[in-house]
Amino acid sequence: MMRTVEILLVIIIITGAFVIASFFAVLPSPRQVSPTNLERLALTTLQELDVSHHLSGTVFKASNDSSWTDLQVALSASLPPNMVYNLTVYEISPGSAQLYQTIHSISNAESLGVSTGSSSYFVASSNVTFSFTPEKVGEHGGGGTLYILNCSDTNGWWITGYTTPKLAEDLYGLLSPYFQTTVMVQNTTQFEQILNGTTISSSPSENVSNAVVVNTCGEAVPVPSGYYATIGSQNSYAKYCYVLGERVREYNWTFASIVGYPLYYVTNTGLFPSSQNTWGVYGMQLVGAAGLNSFLQGLDNQTYVYNNNWITAELAGSVYLSSEAIYYCNYYGIYPSYYQTASRALPSSITSTYNLNVSNYIFNPSGGYLAGAVYTHTPSGAFLAFGLTRTPDIRLTAIGLLDYYRPRLYRSEYTSTGTSKLVILQLGQMGGA
Repeated sequence: MMRTVEILLVIIIITGAFVIASFFAVLPSPRQVSPTNLERLALTTLQELDVSHHLSGTVFKASNDSSWTDLQVALSASLPPNMVYNLTVYEISPGSAQLYQTIHSISNAESLGVSTGSSSYFVASSNVTFSFTPEKVGEHGGGGTLYILNCSDTNGWWITGYTTPKLAEDLYGLLSPYFQTTVMVQNTTQFEQILNGTTISSSPSENVSNAVVVNTCGEAVPVPSGYYATIGSQNSYAKYCYVLGERVREYNWTFASIVGYPLYYVTNTGLFPSSQNTWGVYGMQLVGAAGLNSFLQGLDNQTYVYNNNWITAELAGSVYLSSEAIYYCNYYGIYPSYYQTASRALPSSITSTYNLNVSNYIFNPSGGYLAGAVYTHTPSGAFLAFGLTRTPDIRLTAIGLLDYYRPRLYRSEYTSTGTSKLVILQLGQMGGA
């Protein structure tokens, strides 16, 4: 019985202490506990007004235009009822002593109070054209020529849904602004010329050395007739792929394979008119896994040894663009899919086997394999390979090369009088709790 009384007394004492403490405690106002972020609200409001064209459609009009009344109505409707505001528009005058000059202001209160927040926003005129001037690869050094293999006497493989000419055309549109000279290699005879170190266009800026060569035939690579066909006939044209690797090292080329298992076939419709790849695509000759192994041997100046061991792997699930590649997607405005499937990913072990360094990852490594990366060889030569499942996305090749060379974009300035306005929205909060 005594225990029960003691427990009751304890409960009464604790409850009384809590009630007394609560009576004298000073609780913060709801505004202090969860304050409104006025800066963020101001910026969001300006963005919403711009998207709805209330802002950009008004700030370039005269101060007595009725659109300003419509803007104020839209502004009031976009804000909470207890919010006071002041929106001021400034003219940008770079040639005058005063850079920003007030041209109009709207407000719903004489004073915004002690605590305020504001955000600024640039609005461009609807007749402004946004543009940029790209830096050219090779502009400050050697090279600067982009060769796109668009050979009419070849066929492609692992490029389902596309043709070689279409891929070449799309690649030209994406990359030609960034190179001093872009040359479409129209047949295997012209390809033989650059393999021999001879230019093929009339452009004085064409330079075989330090060039970029993109193979748009997928898993097949064009092979010229004559000398290159003769050296290639031994061991299923693997020796030709070896010499191709030698040329990449000799001329300091960046050789790009857009999809699949690189150099798995050689293609020349005149050389192999009745030969097909067992899938009904004629003009092809199987090289097999030895093509890539031989190419890497030639790139590393190793002794040629026929090796037909399959070295790529099919990765489970999807592979994802690296953070670096995503950055350059945004920088250059080229947006391939964020994820892909890779059934021909190269092993990272080739870096030690063939003295290569990975200069940039297009896709994040996965389990010791690389679905897309640029491999550089010392002292010269580079290799861009995408071990992806068909169908190819040529935008990935563009991003891979731009990430590697990183030409700068010189963007236009929009500070000339009348083409842009600075808008500042300042907010204050009224009322009690």
